[in-house]
Amino acid sequence: MKLLVKTAQTLLSVQKASPPSGCRPFWGWLNAVFNKVDYERIKAVGPDQAASEWLLRCGAKVRFQGFDRWQHDYNGLPTGPIGRYKIQAIDATESCIMYRGFDHLDGLEHVEEMKLCKCIYIEDACLERLSKVEKLQESLLRMELVSCGNVTDRGLLALHHLRNLERLLLSDLPGVREKDKTVQMLRTALPNLNIELDLD
Repeated sequence: MKLLVKTAQTLLSVQKASPPSGCRPFWGWLNAVFNKVDYERIKAVGPDQAASEWLLRCGAKVRFQGFDRWQHDYNGLPTGPIGRYKIQAIDATESCIMYRGFDHLDGLEHVEEMKLCKCIYIEDACLERLSKVEKLQESLLRMELVSCGNVTDRGLLALHHLRNLERLLLSDLPGVREKDKTVQMLRTALPNLNIELDLD
């Protein structure tokens, strides 16, 4: 498994160096493999450990409850009894997470912060799926959506289900066409939400 992770990390760093256009199908396939949900693994190690493995495999980072340090090295993930390490924050900046892997979020109860920045596979369906996770509806307080070109007004409106959301940063989302109307609808649904905008 360590060899696979090292290979994946190497491939991800090569991918960021702008591959030739003929290689795109390969990267899409590889990213889909990284996002595959292994339900047996979730049962065996618990939702937080399985989600951590998925996120780090895809190039994201996690911070566990009670820790200040971000965990970004797959091979350095802490181990212990199920439930010992609980994800408190997710930073998916420039990661390859996609809808296919979002079932990993279902069992997470302590996620307070999520950053989705420069995520080429994040789309409306991802935000709709995320917003339907009941435990995230309770726990998620802060969210950033930056430079996710496939997100439109529809995806943003789905965030109204995150009833305890306190801060939402929206920046560089070219798919959002009706900015004022969408933001107003979110503010009406979530009156305690502070929305920071940079959508021009």
